[in-house]
Amino acid sequence: MTLQELRTALEGRGYVASGDLSMALHLALGLGRPLLLEGPAGVGKTEIARALAEATGARLIRLQCYEGLDASHAIYEWNYQRQLLAIRAEGATEDSLFSEKYLMRRPLLEAISQPEPPVLLIDEIDRADEEFEAYLLEILSEFQITIPELGTIAATSRPVVILTANGTRDLSDALRRRCLYSYVDYPDRDTEIAILRARAPDLAPRLARQIVGVVQALRREDLEKKPGVAEMLDWAAALAGLGVNDLSDDPATVQATLVCLLKTATDRDAAPPELMARLIGKVA
Repeated sequence: MTLQELRTALEGRGYVASGDLSMALHLALGLGRPLLLEGPAGVGKTEIARALAEATGARLIRLQCYEGLDASHAIYEWNYQRQLLAIRAEGATEDSLFSEKYLMRRPLLEAISQPEPPVLLIDEIDRADEEFEAYLLEILSEFQITIPELGTIAATSRPVVILTANGTRDLSDALRRRCLYSYVDYPDRDTEIAILRARAPDLAPRLARQIVGVVQALRREDLEKKPGVAEMLDWAAALAGLGVNDLSDDPATVQATLVCLLKTATDRDAAPPELMARLIGKVA
């Protein structure tokens, strides 16, 4: 798949990628290297993996990271209930208990065990502990996993690996060295309009421009949680569903629909009707 073919395929799945991001994805596919995506929450980093999987016809396997994540939840664990039943019913030996029959594959092991290369999304890696990064190093460098009872399991096919991070903590140099890198920021006005048109093709062009203009202006305000692309799409769907064709026509309805954009009480207070009237006036 050429660079242009990749961009076209992503756009066909509703994802409008910047030139830098498209090149990063293209190189990750061509070189077989993991791709680390950093940027603020809500800019579509996770959505990239979904769109890429659909564009390439690959299975998407997702590992959601969190504090305290360990190997048993990310790589594999043994089915202790089945092992106990086997001991009681069959008098199974230790060698037979620790076999593929009783192995429960978690996302990382599942990803390297597929006959066709999947897209492996390691989401919000910066939320996991530093110790968990060490588990990833063998996988990201050699694409193999060592299970003490079974030995080393090499990848049946090499997955396309995408890691995302929101800047919760600094990632290790060792992890960064194993990855290609791209920073994903909030889209510019033209790109965000293109995203909205791709996801909501029936939306009136004037309303689409107004929605994007107001959302981008709100991001410049002093907010705790700036509205992301997903929130923008939710707001557009809500306005369209309520029959709003122009943001200036029904200020009360527009104000009420800010539940789609602003997700804390402080941010709601920071966007009173007076502010919204001013912002809408600039894009009307």
